[in-house]
Amino acid sequence: MCCKGPCIKRMETLLQQLTHGNALFLILVLGLGGSFQAGFHITGLSSPSPYIQRFINSSWHDRYEEPPQPQTVTMIWSLIVSMFAVGGLLGAVSVKFISGLLGRKKAVICNSFITVLAAGFMLASKNVNSFEMIIVARFLFGYSAGLGMNTHLIYLGEISPRKTRGIVTLTSATFTSLGKVSGQMFGLTEILGREDTWNILLCVPALFSFVQIVVLPFFPETPRYLLIEKGDDKACKKALQSLWGQGDYQQEMDEMLTEQAAIEAAPPVSLLQLLRDRTVRWQLITISTIYCCNQLSGMSTVSTFSYDIFLEAGIPKKKIRYITLGLGVAEILTSLTCGLLIELTGRRPLLFGGYGVMSACWIFVTVTLNLKDSSYWVPYITVSLMVVFIMFFCGGPGGATPTLNSELFIQSNRMASLVLTGLQRWFMFAVMGLVFPFLIDALSSYLFLLFACVCMLGSLYTFFLLPETKGKTLLEISEEFKAITVCGKSFAEETRTETRL
Repeated sequence: MCCKGPCIKRMETLLQQLTHGNALFLILVLGLGGSFQAGFHITGLSSPSPYIQRFINSSWHDRYEEPPQPQTVTMIWSLIVSMFAVGGLLGAVSVKFISGLLGRKKAVICNSFITVLAAGFMLASKNVNSFEMIIVARFLFGYSAGLGMNTHLIYLGEISPRKTRGIVTLTSATFTSLGKVSGQMFGLTEILGREDTWNILLCVPALFSFVQIVVLPFFPETPRYLLIEKGDDKACKKALQSLWGQGDYQQEMDEMLTEQAAIEAAPPVSLLQLLRDRTVRWQLITISTIYCCNQLSGMSTVSTFSYDIFLEAGIPKKKIRYITLGLGVAEILTSLTCGLLIELTGRRPLLFGGYGVMSACWIFVTVTLNLKDSSYWVPYITVSLMVVFIMFFCGGPGGATPTLNSELFIQSNRMASLVLTGLQRWFMFAVMGLVFPFLIDALSSYLFLLFACVCMLGSLYTFFLLPETKGKTLLEISEEFKAITVCGKSFAEETRTETRL
């Protein structure tokens, strides 16, 4: 009870700050036009997948007057899936250039125009009988998602005072989960998950982008951008008052200048400089391994190809969309409780324990898929295992991984590490989207043993090599990484040898 009072008081103070100005409304507009879009497109393609593949067949037949080979349909479908990630990769790379060139607000508005353009291609594809337009639309949607997720985070970080920055930026993950559930919900047959409306389903996020185009010009540019980039302290103060209510805000403006001075004293390193720095080599190997294990664990395929997976499991077609919606709800509920688990147990147990249970789930899924015809209830065991898998991913590696970047790297290294993990995330997503349809055709249920091996690798690595970061300073964490030795050698010793030479 002793800590409950301050927690409630802090929450009440935050709610008062959000409602005194326009900040709450701006957070909603940014979220629906930002990370919500990426979440929607990750799951939104699962429900209409059989309709799109039939459209590819009919479009090819009308054009060449012969049915396409099954491998051709699979290749085109793989391109449709993976082009979203290819666009996302390019969007994530271009965020620094575009946000610096246009400013934060104009960059977000420009990104919304790209989403609307992509929706135009998607809507027209069915009328002109062109699957190529679907590929173009998916690429543009992906570019918009990659650019939008990053500009969304930048905007949130720069509109919020230091004391509320953490909880405000956390809304980005909330809108991503909301987008995933919305993609599954709109994909229900009763809403837009039908053969005559699948192209409209994939354009739903563009409605929120259009709203953002109309509404966002009435909001101010980010206060930090106005003060640091433009040097306009009056406009900065006016923006803070518009967002957070009337006040002096001199302390907040001084903190922005202090933070900027600290950044200039230790300027951010480039990605190449970070990769060459032997003092953070174990940190780089660790965060790269964890991000790769996350992307190759099977979670992204469950989100994107859930219809195909449950069809393979023997679930009746009419029930699949409701089951995927239930998976989305389980993901949101687990994500909301993960914050409490992180501070209670620490990061390391969530990582190696989560990966271990996920590996076991995939092994049992392989068994149940091979026994699906033995009884009517076996496919529902597969569904239960999927739910357990999602809960341990969201409550384990999926929830603990985002905190590692700020805990493993100093301020000057964080931007480069974010770029590295962003490139890995989108690249792995593109690879999985391209090869998964071929793998499931070739390996059938035994494909999930590959995911089990990746999860087991993540569990073993984090158990034996990842130090606990809970309650430790960056210096303490760095010293633990320096103490890691493989075959009696460490990167720290190599660095000292090079220095002496």
